[in-house]
Amino acid sequence: MSLLHLYRAPGQPEARVNALLETTRQLVSSDVSGIETEYCFNIDAGGDLTSEEQRALAWLLSETFEPHRFRHDSFLDSAGVLLEVGPRMNFSTAWSTNAVSICHACGLSKVRRIERSRRYLLKGVSELSDDQQAAFLGEVHDRMTETRYPQALQSFETGIEPESTFEIPLIEEGRVALERVNREMGLAFDEWDLDYYTELFLNKMGRNPTNVECFDIAQSNSEHSRHWFFKGRLVIDGEHVPAKHLIALIREPLEANPNNSIIAFKDNSSAIRGYRIRTILPAEPGGPAPFAAADLDYHVIFTAETHNFPSGVAPFPGAETGTGGRIRDVHAAGRGSLYVAGTAAYCVGNLQIPGYELPWEDPAFRYPGNLATPLEIEIEASNGASDYGNKFGEPVIQGYTRSFGMRTPNGERREWIKPIMFSGGIGQIDARHTEKNSPETDMWVVKIGGPAYRIGMGGGAASSMVQGENVEELDFNAVQRGDAEMEQKVNRVIRTCVELGDANPIVSIHDQGAGGNCNVLKEIVEPAGARIELREIPLGDETLSVLEIWGAEYQENDALLLRPEHADLFTRFCRREKVPVAFVGRVTGDGRIVVHDREDGATPVDLDLDAVLGDMPQKSFKFERTPPSLEPLKLPKGLTVKDALDRVLRLLSVGSKRFLTTKVDRSVTGLIARQQCAGPLQLTVADVAVIAQSHFGITGAATAIGEQPIKGLLDTAAMARMAVGEALTNLVWAPVSALEDVRCSANWMWAAKLP
Repeated sequence: MSLLHLYRAPGQPEARVNALLETTRQLVSSDVSGIETEYCFNIDAGGDLTSEEQRALAWLLSETFEPHRFRHDSFLDSAGVLLEVGPRMNFSTAWSTNAVSICHACGLSKVRRIERSRRYLLKGVSELSDDQQAAFLGEVHDRMTETRYPQALQSFETGIEPESTFEIPLIEEGRVALERVNREMGLAFDEWDLDYYTELFLNKMGRNPTNVECFDIAQSNSEHSRHWFFKGRLVIDGEHVPAKHLIALIREPLEANPNNSIIAFKDNSSAIRGYRIRTILPAEPGGPAPFAAADLDYHVIFTAETHNFPSGVAPFPGAETGTGGRIRDVHAAGRGSLYVAGTAAYCVGNLQIPGYELPWEDPAFRYPGNLATPLEIEIEASNGASDYGNKFGEPVIQGYTRSFGMRTPNGERREWIKPIMFSGGIGQIDARHTEKNSPETDMWVVKIGGPAYRIGMGGGAASSMVQGENVEELDFNAVQRGDAEMEQKVNRVIRTCVELGDANPIVSIHDQGAGGNCNVLKEIVEPAGARIELREIPLGDETLSVLEIWGAEYQENDALLLRPEHADLFTRFCRREKVPVAFVGRVTGDGRIVVHDREDGATPVDLDLDAVLGDMPQKSFKFERTPPSLEPLKLPKGLTVKDALDRVLRLLSVGSKRFLTTKVDRSVTGLIARQQCAGPLQLTVADVAVIAQSHFGITGAATAIGEQPIKGLLDTAAMARMAVGEALTNLVWAPVSALEDVRCSANWMWAAKLP
């Protein structure tokens, strides 16, 4: 059945259209005399709509106060070249998910999918070459999430046939078979991995692995997911570093002085002791009810994550899912917890702003084609993170940004080619919910959140690679897309469970991140094991293969364990918030993860958790010390104080951050006591951010950032000390309970696979 098409003129600001026209004349053709635009709504109704249904749909899609901008035929009927771009067909966008939900709420139950494309009429030209079209499309669409429609869209069908599960011929061909699939699928196996898994399947299990199992262990055992480097044995200049690995070293301060630490090194977030507070809760969580005062013990939690690789490949969606994943890390602490506010940071290479030359930027530096440029990342990654927080309803109350790239005296180029996109979050957890409970036989394994799509494929392995090692198309496939409204629905269900206090039905909860089901479901049932029925996982795309259903990260999602007697209660909470929920399996207690496919009776995954997740051998990492090649500081001849000051004020890390703070909410929730903008002019000068624990008390939490990466080029130990010192001196503007109550959450982004 063909799609229904309706049109709306967007009414964009004249300045934006003029800017696009000027860019088009420069990049495409000076003959372009004007640009007209419109939206096309491509509607899959699954059946003929009645006249009443058509009127209701038109009312929903037309602008309330500008009905003259909406009609059933195109507004672009004059001469010129027409180009149309819209979402790729293999997944429904977040916009579509929400639009369909609204349609169903209005009685339009036949509507199955709506996607909005953008149409551009370039006037003054009759044809454009492929290169000219590509130059224009590069300015108006995201090549990863969108595509060009050569003609009016007639169907959302992709023509994709699900790939069958198959065995890797390890018994027949030996390790070379695993090496081949490693290259083809971008699994990021190193020599140690290839040896270990060859030995595991050949000698311990005596069978060939399936392609699904290979993908599974590549994601869940990637450096990104398991941090082998931090737990590994270090060999420096041929000598083993005695006894302690890096995690043991980092844990030493905590073990020497646990003080106020409640959660550390064992959950999605860390927590420190808070206060007993008076707050408000629904009198009956999960249903319509008045708020009532409650006295509770709330601890303060903090979590941090980086989304560096995705924000380099696709800055906007990569960064928005960095924010989304970190919010899920916050609410997945313990047995569920509450978000309050976020912090954000971006480190990129030389900006190379057109028409704005900076003397320290080398115009000869080149950047890989599979990554966005530093300028694009700075703009679009911060747009993505801010957009997600705004839609979800989380304020961003602190951050930083930095641009850097230079050639060191030994000829090495040091620059953030793959950027840093840092997302931190502060929240609260009920003191009764700080400990996750262990999986027990017959508990339900539950998934909550959006349906599965062919997105976020192989993110764990791709993030673990040196940039440029992977196939470009695999990098694009590995990036997720965000749906802030779905995340908010999931969060409201978790909040309802938390507000039940002692009656909280959640036994354990984990955020779904890189690796999708194959990582999160193994984690949450370890060490007990579980049997998962693959076809219970809700699909947003019926063409997904078994590997994709099991391995895609897709949309905002959590995994939980529930006792059987709480299944109906939890389902009721999910129905109330209109969020998909699936009971995908049961805890078995046999220590295995078994995935069954009732469609063909196959078992694509059957693994011993101890062998692929738990008690695995320690990896070794070999390094040679390379003393830095340093030279005395040389100032340019004739440099005046005025010239030096002019340069300093042009540094991204020094100049105004208004471009970051004026597009993001900094106060929603009513719990923000100090955010980054201060004074009547709202200057971005605050060093410390402060949240209140409740609307009625004076207790809260303060957070500050320390970052001194450039000093690491001279002295890495000094860099670490200065970063901690900066965080502490930023924190002094908040009257904290005591210096020893201050806890440090460190993010270390060392390229362990490089010299």
